[in-house]
Amino acid sequence: MDFKNLTIESAHKLLADGEISAVELTTQCLAQIDSKNKELNAFLSVRAEKALVEAREADKRIKNNQAGYLTGIPLAIKDNILVKDDICTAGSRILENYKASYNATVIERLYREGAVVLGKTNLDEFAMGSSTENSAYGPVKNPHDTSRVPGGSSGGSAAAVAADMCLGALGTDTGGSIRQPAALCGVVGLKPTYGAVSRFGAVALGSSLDQIGPMAKTVKDAALIFDAISGHDPLDSTTVLNQARNSDRVSELNIKDLRIGLPQEYFEAKGINKEVKEKVLAAVRWFESQGAQVKDINLPHTEYALAAYYIIQPAECSANLARYDGIRYGQRSNKAGDLLETYIKSRGEFLGAEAQRRIMIGTYTLSSGYYDAYYAQAQKVRSLIKRDFIEAFEGVDVIITPTSPTVAFKIGDKTENPLEMYAADIFTVTANLAGVCGLSIPCGKVDNLPVGLQILGPWFNENLLFKVGEFFKSNGSLV
Repeated sequence: MDFKNLTIESAHKLLADGEISAVELTTQCLAQIDSKNKELNAFLSVRAEKALVEAREADKRIKNNQAGYLTGIPLAIKDNILVKDDICTAGSRILENYKASYNATVIERLYREGAVVLGKTNLDEFAMGSSTENSAYGPVKNPHDTSRVPGGSSGGSAAAVAADMCLGALGTDTGGSIRQPAALCGVVGLKPTYGAVSRFGAVALGSSLDQIGPMAKTVKDAALIFDAISGHDPLDSTTVLNQARNSDRVSELNIKDLRIGLPQEYFEAKGINKEVKEKVLAAVRWFESQGAQVKDINLPHTEYALAAYYIIQPAECSANLARYDGIRYGQRSNKAGDLLETYIKSRGEFLGAEAQRRIMIGTYTLSSGYYDAYYAQAQKVRSLIKRDFIEAFEGVDVIITPTSPTVAFKIGDKTENPLEMYAADIFTVTANLAGVCGLSIPCGKVDNLPVGLQILGPWFNENLLFKVGEFFKSNGSLV
């Protein structure tokens, strides 16, 4: 089977026509995992027997004409999303023995569609990182060059899709954790609007920032997964009602009506690779040659976004991770003599360096005397960033930027410099702060490594992003 060109859309047709069974497709994916995962470390766990059971059920649905687009499609799940009776580590030693007692809402919705869950993918510990080097279970390697990172924190999901170990995957995005690894691995990744997808059953990191989203080989495939998982959930009060389906309309775009905004703050940012910048600008020029209107815009508070994000996110991280204390949740140190030592030693032994760093930063910014000076100010900046987007979308339909300032960097290059690592998120954190939707699509290569183009759209306008992304797909020379 030609996995390189196999998509969810094409696999669905093969399954519907009876040219392949879900069991055969799942078996092939499991063989790909067995062949490649030792080198890439994309999967933390593989549920082969359970996946084959799910595949057999999918074959019954197909036979009975009860199949949807995802019926029998093998998918991977980031290991901070709960799958009942499976271990969920969140990439941390403190949860290495935690077995989920229920399914996340997104998993329930995938099962409702008849999807097959292959296993759980590697990630930066508690989804904190831009390289998937912070996992307690070892780094993930980029399939395009195994000496380089796949991006993070959903690096395992991105690598699994890029290496043809699955046909699609779920990731989470708190500050770029779907879009940035999608860019570095050359796949499609969507950060939905805040509130578009239920987070019930996802291990919380930054509750006002987190979103679950799809990663796939094509825009259409990402739309199919998004359709399956999105929508209101009574178990997550942040989700909204009456969202439209997207996958059936991704090709409908009148390019002459499209207004594209180019934020100068992104293209003039310190640290952006000149060749990455040129690739994205070449794509923009192509859109313009097809009839789109391109205009320079300003998002003036972008320069404060990274600083605001790395105050707000650690603060929420500190609050959310307080529960992993060896008493309520997580492993307990056997070296502790009293209650205080239990807290200190359990968290010291089983939480990694980056998790500890962000917890301490967040606790500091929330402490008495510093809340107003740091956290409250960061939230004011966040409001200004959101206002920038509101004003920008009055004059343009979408905003195009690079997804990442560079291509994939070498493993170990930035681990000793946290500030340099944080700067990898410079083009992605604003979408999370403002709550808008963002799509990363492949945009050629530099030094034989993938470049990502980011399309940002107004709140709950994922369909527009899919339309623009699908239109770009027709320009094969730039992809």
